[in-house]
Amino acid sequence: MVVREKILDMVVGCFKRHGAKRLDTPAFELKDFDIAGQFDPMIPDAECLKIMCEILSGLQLGDFIIKVNDRRILDGMFAVCGVPESKFHAICSSIDKLDKISWKDVRHEMVAKKGLAPEVADRIGDYVQCHGGVSLIEQMFQDPRLSQNKQALDGLGDLKLLFEYLTLFGIAEKISFDLSLARGLDYYTGVIYEAVLLQTPAQAQESFNVGSVAAGGRYDKLVGMFDPKGHKVPCVGLSIGVERIFSIVEQRMKTFGQKIRTTETQVFVATPQKNFLHERLKLIAELWDAGIKAELLYKNNPKLLTQLHYCEDMGIPLVVIIGEQEMKEGIIKLRSVASREEVAIKRENLVAEIQKRLSES
Repeated sequence: MVVREKILDMVVGCFKRHGAKRLDTPAFELKDFDIAGQFDPMIPDAECLKIMCEILSGLQLGDFIIKVNDRRILDGMFAVCGVPESKFHAICSSIDKLDKISWKDVRHEMVAKKGLAPEVADRIGDYVQCHGGVSLIEQMFQDPRLSQNKQALDGLGDLKLLFEYLTLFGIAEKISFDLSLARGLDYYTGVIYEAVLLQTPAQAQESFNVGSVAAGGRYDKLVGMFDPKGHKVPCVGLSIGVERIFSIVEQRMKTFGQKIRTTETQVFVATPQKNFLHERLKLIAELWDAGIKAELLYKNNPKLLTQLHYCEDMGIPLVVIIGEQEMKEGIIKLRSVASREEVAIKRENLVAEIQKRLSES
């Protein structure tokens, strides 16, 4: 639950930073972010990709790439390659498997199982094995076949503009124009994108199952289908695969033996002596009232070692220690659990010192 909560907090925090308002629907629970309305091209689309980058970087899942394509480029590519319109969907679903199986296998499926002419499949192969950045978009503008198709040119024009904005957002190197990206053709009308984690050699050995962790695109006709008057509302959005991310994080924690803190306690109130419960209760109330997350053991006379071990086990960073000597001198000992260093702090300065340390950590 702690891991899941941290992931969700990160995602929702990012959405709010970008001006999201919560809808009274279960959709927000799926961690979707959508921008609806008539705006100038590619500005909201670029922000969606920026949000994806912020979330994936913030979750520290490792290196990732966001593949980008456009529905119009796909349709144009199929048309100029000679795919019959009735086969667009079937061929699309084959191409979508290219991240899992080889081009040879995809080609075989398209020709043997879906009845596509071999020369048409080969023409498609020339395109779908291409991926790159702005230079690939420029290359496709010059392509003798694709440049003859208006839909494809519209899509390429928008992608060129998109990359301009992505460069200004400082994320262009995380984005790859990938002609094999062919998803959600039932509803996407323009730009489509999908974020995938890149496997390190160590992860490949550990057989981490790393697939798509976020996806989205432009769906300008979907809302109109549900509107009785058929009003068109242009939309672009993204969806974060929280459950998949959660299972990746959980799997990594098991593999690397990482422990997660199940509490957020910042300070533990301890004593080395008997009959100090009253002082501990007064002290902890002071910390709670100052907004500091604090704990003590629910025992009258706990052993100091037991208290310190508890802090180490629970990952609590600071311990305040009060005993007879400290009472006499009007001080409190503040101990760092990690370094085991102790310093004496005047009682009246304790809250300020703890807050200072917490803000530095």
